[in-house]
Amino acid sequence: MNRVEKVFQSLKQNKEKAFVPYIMAGDGGLETLAEKITFLEKAGATAIEIGIPFSDPVADGPVIQQAGIRALEAGTTLRGVLAKIAEIRPIVHIPLIFMTYMNPIMAYGIGNFISDASRSGVDGLILPDLPAEEEEIIAPIAERSGIEIIRLVTLTSPLERIEAIAAKGKGFLYAVTVNGITGARKEFKDELGKHLEKVKDVSPIPVLAGFGISEPEHVKEMNQHCDGVIVGSKIIELFQSGELAKVEELIASSKIEEIKL
Repeated sequence: MNRVEKVFQSLKQNKEKAFVPYIMAGDGGLETLAEKITFLEKAGATAIEIGIPFSDPVADGPVIQQAGIRALEAGTTLRGVLAKIAEIRPIVHIPLIFMTYMNPIMAYGIGNFISDASRSGVDGLILPDLPAEEEEIIAPIAERSGIEIIRLVTLTSPLERIEAIAAKGKGFLYAVTVNGITGARKEFKDELGKHLEKVKDVSPIPVLAGFGISEPEHVKEMNQHCDGVIVGSKIIELFQSGELAKVEELIASSKIEEIKL
C-alpha cells in the first residue's frame, strides 16, 4: 500500500474529504518547489499534484499553459524535477503525484523514468493523453514500483467504461467536471452532481472532481457528491499573485462538518 492508498484509507475512516492542489514544477524557478510543497502540506493538502512542463499540453487551459511556459523558460526539465523531489521527499509526508504527458516519459525512457521516479519518492502519475487501451505500456511497471496510475473519466464516458476504468485503480479516480480544458469556471452544469454520484456509485475507489474548481463554494458543492476535489488553475493564480491566505482558505473549505455519503 503506497502513500496514496494510505491517505485515502485514513480519510475514509475519519469521514473527511480530500483536497489536492496542483502546482507547476519550475514555475518561478525550480528552487521554489520545496517552499510551495511544504506550504501546501502545512495548509492541509491531502496530496499534491505536480505538473511537469511540456510544450504541447493539450489538456491544459491558459493559466497552466503559461505556468508551463514560464517553467520551461526557467530551464525546468523532468530530470531536474525528479532530483528536486528526491531532495525534499524526506521532509514531505503527503503523496506527491506527477501530472505529465507521455512524450517526456517516452523521451526519458519508460523504465528509466519509473525507476528514477520511484527512487525520488513519486507516489502517482496522472497521464491525460494515455488512453486506457494503451496503458499497459507503463501501468504494470509503475504499479510494481509502488507508483499508482491515477485514471481519468469524463462527462461523456459511458457508465460501463467508467466502471471498467475505476476497477483498475487503487488510489482515486479523477472525474473531469467539464467538457474541455482546465481553467477556473464560475459555475457548473446542473446535472454535474448527479453525474458525480453515478461515478461514485460504480467506483470501488474514491472519486475526486477536477477541472474548473476555483472557489470555496465550488469545493463545498462538489464535496456533497464525491470524495474530494483537485484545484489547479486557481492555485497557480494565487501563488502567482502572492495571495497565500486565499490558498489556505480554499484548502480549509474542504473541511466541512456535514458530509453526504
